[in-house]
Amino acid sequence: MEAQKKGKSTKIRKWGTIAIGFIVLVLVMFVYVRFYFVWGEGVKAGQLNYVVYKGYIFKTYEGKLIQTGLRSGNINGSVQSNEFIFSVSNEEVAKKLMLAGGQELDLHYKEYLASVPWRGHSKFVVDSIIKIKN
Repeated sequence: MEAQKKGKSTKIRKWGTIAIGFIVLVLVMFVYVRFYFVWGEGVKAGQLNYVVYKGYIFKTYEGKLIQTGLRSGNINGSVQSNEFIFSVSNEEVAKKLMLAGGQELDLHYKEYLASVPWRGHSKFVVDSIIKIKN
């Protein structure tokens, strides 16, 4: 009878280990897709409003780009501003952006599904400056 109990406990331990391994694998995949998988890349053009270095625990570079465009809807021909709020992952890029305040820029960015505190407050992360128009 003890041999049957020992066999059952070994099977339970084996399936428990497999279940825990599966749960850990699913959790790792979820965290990767949610916070580290790049959902999209692109270029935004506009006038740089500001870039700041802020944060309580994790200091990050945050910025805003103002994009002008035509408003659609009932008011024909009116001008509207769109704001592109972003984080900057590279310190060198952030310092160049700080010196380019008020200028027209083309910025390359990566879009994530969610932000992480050490990368910035925005899900849009600028990784390079394509062009600074004087």
